[in-house]
Amino acid sequence: MEGKKVVFFDIDGTIWDYTNYIPESTVRAIRALREKGNYAFICSGRCRSYIQAPSLFEIGFDGVVSGCGTMIEQGDKVVFYKELDTALVKRTIDTVRSFGMKPLLEGKDHLYMDYEEFKDDPYGKKLIGEMGKRIKGIRESEGEWRCSKLSCETTASNIDECYEVLKEDYDFIIHTSSVVEMVPKGFSKATGMKRITELLGCALEDTFAFGDGENDIEMIETAGVGIAMGNGNDHVREVADYVTAALEDDGIYKACEHFGLI
Repeated sequence: MEGKKVVFFDIDGTIWDYTNYIPESTVRAIRALREKGNYAFICSGRCRSYIQAPSLFEIGFDGVVSGCGTMIEQGDKVVFYKELDTALVKRTIDTVRSFGMKPLLEGKDHLYMDYEEFKDDPYGKKLIGEMGKRIKGIRESEGEWRCSKLSCETTASNIDECYEVLKEDYDFIIHTSSVVEMVPKGFSKATGMKRITELLGCALEDTFAFGDGENDIEMIETAGVGIAMGNGNDHVREVADYVTAALEDDGIYKACEHFGLI
């Protein structure tokens, strides 16, 4: 392998599991590839306010692409941030609620959710437990939202009609029958990857991307080498150039070793 490579890592289901467990081999692999002169970036659908765990940053990264490409950091510097217009956010909240969906606004500094809508939801409970004061109420923050994307709980919702109303403003990433991500039109993990390579003066052909879920597909298809985790969903594994072992079976380490990144 000649020249520096730029390696992008999804977080959930890739670096760590649902309990936030990170295999020791993953830590060794990321540190080793950087010691070899390559770059390592987090590339997550999570907004930046929800990427705070010391266990992640103690691994060592060259930067973070967050919010599906709506925020980009190189080192300690924010080099790009796309914030949604307040009027659009207001219209979006009213629209998704009118179709029975429960919104979660995602921003650089805070998440916004109304407790009564998520108090019995397992993911809502996880967010509340992990984020504390970084969560604000949507209604209590009326007009003061600072966000770059949103997600919605869609159980028992009229989702198709809602998508039709908002299709000019958002791309929809459907994770399950009850969860959708709504990303500003024209943004994705892949667009974040491209911005990073431009900043570094690297070619896309020299990139690797690791992921496991629906919002990783464009990133994996765009990378020079797209790698699906063995625990990834069927769609991700179908489009990937290479399928490695599962997260808990040293998948990242094995793929890095296979491709000579370490």
